[in-house]
Amino acid sequence: MKIIIAGAGEVGSHLAKMLSNEDQDIILLDSDQERLDMIDANYNLMTCNGSTSSFATLKQLGISSADLYVAVTPYESRNITSCAIAKKLGARKTVARIDNYEFLLPKNTAIIKELGVDQLIYPELLAAEEINLSLSHNWARYWGELHGGKLLMIGVKLHQNSPLLNLMLMELPVENHDFHVAAIKRNNETIIPTGRDRLLLDDIVYFITTPEYIEKVRDLCGKKKRVIKKAFIYGASRIAVRFAKEFHDLYQLKIIDDNRETCERLATELPDCDIIHGDGRDIEVLRENNIYQNDAFLALTEASETNILACLTAKEFGIQKTIADVENIQFLSQAENLNIGTTINKKLLASSRIFKLLLAADESNSKFLTLADAEVAEVQAEKGSKITRHEVKDLKLPYGMTLAALVRGDECMLVNGHTKIEAGDFVVVFCLAGMLQKMEKWFK
Repeated sequence: MKIIIAGAGEVGSHLAKMLSNEDQDIILLDSDQERLDMIDANYNLMTCNGSTSSFATLKQLGISSADLYVAVTPYESRNITSCAIAKKLGARKTVARIDNYEFLLPKNTAIIKELGVDQLIYPELLAAEEINLSLSHNWARYWGELHGGKLLMIGVKLHQNSPLLNLMLMELPVENHDFHVAAIKRNNETIIPTGRDRLLLDDIVYFITTPEYIEKVRDLCGKKKRVIKKAFIYGASRIAVRFAKEFHDLYQLKIIDDNRETCERLATELPDCDIIHGDGRDIEVLRENNIYQNDAFLALTEASETNILACLTAKEFGIQKTIADVENIQFLSQAENLNIGTTINKKLLASSRIFKLLLAADESNSKFLTLADAEVAEVQAEKGSKITRHEVKDLKLPYGMTLAALVRGDECMLVNGHTKIEAGDFVVVFCLAGMLQKMEKWFK
């Protein structure tokens, strides 16, 4: 598959890095040579210095034979223009990053299609939906659904009260095959575990399970189900505003921001929310506004460091569910090691959504973790492939790879040592970063 990515910012660069491990023909286009140089030396792809809206440049790159053209520069008008040109020049499918919800309104989607944009990616909306998912399942750090919710991926941080602490996976107290521990995030390292790996305090453990076993996984992790009704939001960022507009009917929302003009505008724009003009970093201001009466605290300013510190402060006030927008990708691992709750990053969410479009015909059937050093994907087993020759326990899979679950027809099931993969099965595979191409060879 030939894929051209227009824009070497954080979304485009991260997407290019993800795809460079695939057996794909990847071209990264940007007018900033310095950005391209940082990627060109380390990844298996081609770079091109040029304008994303240049007919000559796109023709030079062979746009007429491109299977996918992805425009993810920071400028939505440039992305839409670029996709329109690419489509007219023969690109099979186009995807544009946008920053304006108006483009997604039903009355406007047909116009966007006519312009030549097949798919729109709105990072702020993805982040808002991720926040709602996190609040709905607030005992988990990560919650992902596959195949309409028939399979679940749940990431949970283990505290002192978890019965799983210090147990090897082979010692887990399960009578049936109720869940699969697919990955462990420990400090700055992701572990694809074997039966002899132990679960330790403060590990973030990623489970694959089915809906009927959610309560069992929650109990084993020492977590309790809580209903979140009130949420305190620090920062009137675009993510905060989009979240408030999408989900104001589900939560009582209070937004604090230090920009008076912004607060005055939001008071009209968001009539169902309490808008406060003040410094969300000031402990006295937080006390005056009864922060401790809220069920959740969302730090959604434009500054990652501020959001991390704000969540630590909220924890001191006794708020159990905190969410921080950490847009500096290099801060994510450090943030996960702190007791700040859930982290979101709209750039990684956008990259993962586009990545799903490439690897699955039905995008609702794939969910990809945004871990820096691990990947999860669904791969279909072909007839005669190595993965179908023996039971899983006898396959001798390479280190750093585990099979978590599979979909066979309409049935979803967890994988154990006695499972035998059949041709046509869609298998959920966890592997360390860089192993995806090696893993796919087992399925061909």
